[in-house]
Parts: sequence; structure tokens; C-alpha cells
Amino acid sequence: MRLLSTFSAFLALFTYRVIAFPAYGSLAGLTREQLDAIIPSLEIREPATPPGPLKDTSAKLVNDKAHPWKPLKSGDIRGPCPGLNTLASHGWLPRDGIASPAEIVEAVQEGFNMDNGLALFVTYAAHLVDGNLITDKLSIGGKTKLTGPDPPAPAIVGGLNTHAVFEGDTSMTRADFFFGDNHDFNETLFDEMTKFANKFGAGKYNLTVAGEFRWQRIQDSIATNPTMSFVSPRYFTAYAESVFPLNFFIDGRQTDGQLDMTVARGFFQNSKMPDGFFRANGTRSADGIDQVAAAHPIEPGKNVNGVNTYTVDPTSADFNSFCLLYTNFVNQTVRSLYPNPTGALRKALNKNLDFFFQGINDDGCTQIFPFGKD
Repeated sequence: MRLLSTFSAFLALFTYRVIAFPAYGSLAGLTREQLDAIIPSLEIREPATPPGPLKDTSAKLVNDKAHPWKPLKSGDIRGPCPGLNTLASHGWLPRDGIASPAEIVEAVQEGFNMDNGLALFVTYAAHLVDGNLITDKLSIGGKTKLTGPDPPAPAIVGGLNTHAVFEGDTSMTRADFFFGDNHDFNETLFDEMTKFANKFGAGKYNLTVAGEFRWQRIQDSIATNPTMSFVSPRYFTAYAESVFPLNFFIDGRQTDGQLDMTVARGFFQNSKMPDGFFRANGTRSADGIDQVAAAHPIEPGKNVNGVNTYTVDPTSADFNSFCLLYTNFVNQTVRSLYPNPTGALRKALNKNLDFFFQGINDDGCTQIFPFGKD
């Protein structure tokens, strides 16, 4: 009787967890048994086709009457990317922080004038790792703690939470994963960023400051984080993170490449554009990334035996082997998260991998079909 009672309680709890699984909850890394239990509870949606390049790429007012900043409401989600946080807080993305990847591509283009190829590549890479491919939904960050019977259900990861992919070590304004809170704005790090702006940029953040501060954050992590990792894809996203504020947080009517630190704080801490803010004039990508990387060159690597044991990883892609970034991401990262997909999940994976490759189909890379073409 006791065994039957225990089994019934377990079954009730498991059923509750499945029913409560959020539409944006990532399916990556789940077991076959978990997928079989969860997927039937989700609404299957055909992946929306993302928009193409903007026809009008001029600077224009984006903090306008249709997109005013609003404070967070209970349940709204924000994450480690200040750009996406800001777009959500201004209504270019759904204000709750949950969107389809096609909506994110549209928002980063309309709100920031991001290049279509870059928008496709980074958005669908994020979706493949951190999104829900069945529902076509992605959270821009955070975790959902399911409530219910004791013992409480575990947190369901949603959004940009997979460590060392987009969120990763050496962030400019977020702590390393090893130290705990790697998602929320870190005042100490922003103060350090401001000191570098004062020292190398006359109080402004520019490419010179970006190169020096990026190097400082790498050195800090090597010296203090025993699990510090700086390999692909984080190797690329860390340098992109250094130049994105210059490409997307400077008013499009401004041409000097100098980011005011008060404006920077608005984006990084408050997810807020300045009053009367204009997006960039002309599409922007990761402009300046080569200059930042060249300021203090370092090959991809990681601490292998505690702090100050940084060792180069020859298997990681670097700036001389961009297609290897794509190949390793598909063959290693995606395949390890979805080793044996079937049915609707396999179909969704293939569709999203196609959208992902569209972002680099002009770069000479060969498309990979890890789950077949059909």
C-alpha cells in the first residue's frame, strides 16, 4: 500500500511538471523519455519565416510614441543581453520577454538597424540552443521556478542561459557563471568599465576603450575563475559584445563613435534608450571587432587546472577559421543537445538550422545537415 501511495504521488508530481512546462522552456539536452512526456503538452507551431533585409536603413527615431520605455511588470523576463532587454522594455519585442526568433530578427533590425545576416545567425543560434523549437518561442533570459506540490519542481531553463555560448565568461557587465549571478547587471563591473572609459577614452566608450577593457576582463577571469572558458562560440560573442554598444547604442545622428557612459548605463542597467534616440544610420554588424581583438591578441583557450592555468585550445575556431565556428556549433553543440530527434522536433530542427545557415550563406561555408534534409 505504501509503495502504491508513493508511486501515485510521484506520478501526480510528474504530471503536474509536464503540464506546467512553459511554452518557451528549452528542450535542449532533455532525455528521450522527458521529450516524449513534454512535447504532447505543447502546441506545435510551424517556425515563422524570418524577415529579409530592411528596405529603409536610414537613421530614424526609435524611442517614439509607439515604443515608449515602460518599467517591468510582474512576470516580465530580462536576461544577459542589454540590447534585447532594451528592445523588450520599449515594445519592439513583446514586453514580457518571450518572442519567436522571427520577431527578434525583426526587432533588432527595426530597432537597431542590425545587419540581416548577423541577426539571423545570432538569433537562430540562440534559438537552437535555448529556445523551444516545438512552440517557436524563445525567452530573452531568466528561469521559471515551477510551483506546486512538495517537493518543489526544479527550475525550467528558458532563454539565453546556456553557459559559454552567448552568455559567458569575461562579460563586461555580468559576473562569470562560476561566481553565481551571471545574468543581472553588475555595478562593480560597470564602474570598472567607466574607469577604463575615463582612462582611455576621455570619459567615453570607444574602440580603444573596448580593446583595453576586453583584455582586462579576460585577464580578470583567468586570475579569479578556476573554470574560466574562452573558446568558440563564446570567443566570438565576447568580442562582439565589446563592439555592439558602439554599433547600436550610439545615436544614429552621431558620427564620432563615442558612447556616453550615462547613455551606456541606461542600456546596460535600465534597458532604456535615451529620449529622442535614433537607431544607427545604415545597417551595422560587428563593426570594429577586428580592431578590438588586435589590441591584445589571445588564442581561444580555458583554465584547465584552476586559476592562472589558461591553456590554448587548438580545436576551437578563431577569427581565421569562421566556418569552423559554424561546423562545430552544428556538429558538436546542436547534435549533443539533440542526439536523436524524431517527428515534429526533427522537422523543427532542420527548419531552424536552415534559417541559421542563411545568416552566413555568403561566407563560403558548406551547409551541414546533421539530421538529414527532409
